[in-house]
Amino acid sequence: MGTPSPPAEPPAAPASAVRAPSGPLRRAASAAVRALSGPLRRAAGAARRAPLGAALALVVVAASVYVIALPLAVVRYPPMTDLPFHAAQTAALRHYLDPAWHFREQFTLQPLAVPYMSMYALGALLMLVLPPVAAVKVAAAAMLALLPAGLAVLFHGLRRSPLLGVLGLVLVWCNLTHWGFLNHMGALGLFAMVVGLTLLLVDRPSRGRQIALALALVALFFTHVFRFPFAIAAVVGAAIVVFPATRRLRPIALPLAPSLVLFAAWLAVRTDTLHAAPFTPALHWERLGEAPSLLFTSFTDPAEAAAARRAARLVLAALLVCLGGAAVQLAASMSAPAPAPAAPDAAPAASTAAPATPDAAPPPAADARQRAFARLAALVPIACAAVFLGLFLSLPLQIGLWWYVYPREIVAALFLGLAAFPDLPRSPWLKAPAVLAIAAAAISLGDVARDNYRRFDHSTRDFDAIIARIPRAPRLLYLVFDHGGSTRATTPFIHLPAWVQATRGGWLSFHFAVWDASPIAYRPRAEPGAVVPPPTPLRWEWTPEKFDVRRHGAFFDWFLVRRRAGADHLFARDPSIVPVDHVGDWWLYRRAGAP
Repeated sequence: MGTPSPPAEPPAAPASAVRAPSGPLRRAASAAVRALSGPLRRAAGAARRAPLGAALALVVVAASVYVIALPLAVVRYPPMTDLPFHAAQTAALRHYLDPAWHFREQFTLQPLAVPYMSMYALGALLMLVLPPVAAVKVAAAAMLALLPAGLAVLFHGLRRSPLLGVLGLVLVWCNLTHWGFLNHMGALGLFAMVVGLTLLLVDRPSRGRQIALALALVALFFTHVFRFPFAIAAVVGAAIVVFPATRRLRPIALPLAPSLVLFAAWLAVRTDTLHAAPFTPALHWERLGEAPSLLFTSFTDPAEAAAARRAARLVLAALLVCLGGAAVQLAASMSAPAPAPAAPDAAPAASTAAPATPDAAPPPAADARQRAFARLAALVPIACAAVFLGLFLSLPLQIGLWWYVYPREIVAALFLGLAAFPDLPRSPWLKAPAVLAIAAAAISLGDVARDNYRRFDHSTRDFDAIIARIPRAPRLLYLVFDHGGSTRATTPFIHLPAWVQATRGGWLSFHFAVWDASPIAYRPRAEPGAVVPPPTPLRWEWTPEKFDVRRHGAFFDWFLVRRRAGADHLFARDPSIVPVDHVGDWWLYRRAGAP
C-alpha cells in the first residue's frame, strides 16, 4: 500500500491560532521596525551612492572579525597571562547569589570603589547564554574591538574617513593584550571614541551626540578609572582647541556631568590600593630605544618579529599613498580657477533663486570655518599622544602594587598617534589599496597570534583532562613549578588553574582579590559567615617552593600541581592527602574524605 496523499489544501487554522498579536506586543514590534528602518534606509542609500566605500567598510568589518576573533576561536584557554583571573572574577559576578558556587561567603562586591567593571559585567551577562569560557572570550573580543571602533569615531570627528579605524587593528595583538591587560586596551579605544565624539559635538551639537559622549565617558570610567581623568582633560582640551572655529563650549557641559559625579563618588570610597603611591618622575630618554621591544615581543616564535616588520612596511605604504592623494588633491585645488565675483545686478535675482541643493558647495565663510576646524582638530590627537609619550618617558615601572606601568603608555601614545594619519584619497584607485594594505598589516599580526594560540591549545589538553576530575566548588590549592610548553615569552601557565574557579566555583589558594584592586574583594575574615582562604605571602604564585603542606594546606581539600618531575614529596607530611591523577605535566591530589 502506498502512503496516503496529502490533501490538496491544508486545513484552515482555528481562529484563535491566527489572532493578531496583542496591543502592547504589536506596538513594540512596530516601534522596533520603525527604529531599524531609518538606519537601514540610510545605510542602503549610502551604499548606493558610494558602492566602493560600502565595499571597503565590509572589508574592514571582515578584517576586524578575522583578526580579533580567530585567535580566540582556535584555543580553549587563550594564553593571556591574566585572563584566567578575569574569567574567575566574571564568574564570581555571574554566580554571586548562587550558594552552590560559594562566592558570596568569600567575596564582597565593590563596583564603585574599584570600578573595573565593564568587561566583567559584559562577561557575566554573556554567561547567561554561553558557557563560561566562551563568554569570557567574547567579552575579551569586545574589549579589543573598541580599538578600531574608537579610532573610527575619532577619524570621523577629525573629518576624515572612519575607514581609517582599521589602523587600530594593528595594535590589537601587542604585548599588553597577551599579558591580559584587556581593560587598558578597551579604555584606549573608548578614549579615542570620547575625543571623536567631543569634536563631533562641538562641530554640530545635537542631543544624540551629547548622550553618546556621556555614555562613552561612563563606559570609560567603568573600564579603567585611571584613564578617565585623561579623558576629561581631553574633552575640555579638544573643545578649547577648536573653539576659534566653533565658538562653542557649552555643549560639552551636560555630557560631563554623570561621569564626573561617579568620579567624585569614587574619590570618596576608593580602596587604599587605588590611592596614588608617591613617586618621583624623571625623564628617561633611553626608553625611546626600548619602545620596539614593548610592542610585539610576546612569543619566542620568530614569525612575530617578521610580521611586525611586514606590518610596518604595509602601514608606511598606506601612509605614502594617502600623502600622495593629499598632494594631488592640493595641486588640483590650487590650479582650479577662482569663482568669478557676482555682478551687482545679479544680487536681486539671487534672492529669488531656488535654494541650494545639498550637493552645492558651502558658502565661502562656512568653507573657511570647516578648514579651520579641520586644522585645529588635527592638533588634538597629536597633543594626547604627546602626553602619553611623556608618561612613557617619566613614569616608573612600578607604582605601589601596580606593575608594568610605563610600558603601557607607549601603546597609548602610538595608538593616539595613528590619528595623525592623513585622510584617504578620493580616487578609488588609491583609496582601496590604502585600506587593503592596512588590513593586510593587521591580518599578518593576527595570523601570528592565531598560530601560536593554536599551539597553546595542544599544550593545555592535559590541563583540560585533569581538571575534569575536580568536582564543583572545590577548595583548590594550586602550584605551578614548570612554565615550559608554550611559545609565549611570558608564562601563560602561572594563573591557568583559575579557570577551575571560573567554571566550577569554589576557592583558590591565590587570587587577585587579595590585592583589593578588583571589583571582587575578599570579605574580612572575622566577618560572620565569611569563609576566606588563608593569606599568602607576596608573590606567592611565583614562588611555589615556599609551599609547606602543614602551614598552607589545611584549608584545602584539592591540590593541583604543574611539575614535570612529580609532586608526591610536597604532600608526604600529610598522609590524608592522596594522589588522584597524573596527566602530562599536571598532578592532582585530594584530601581523603573530600567530596
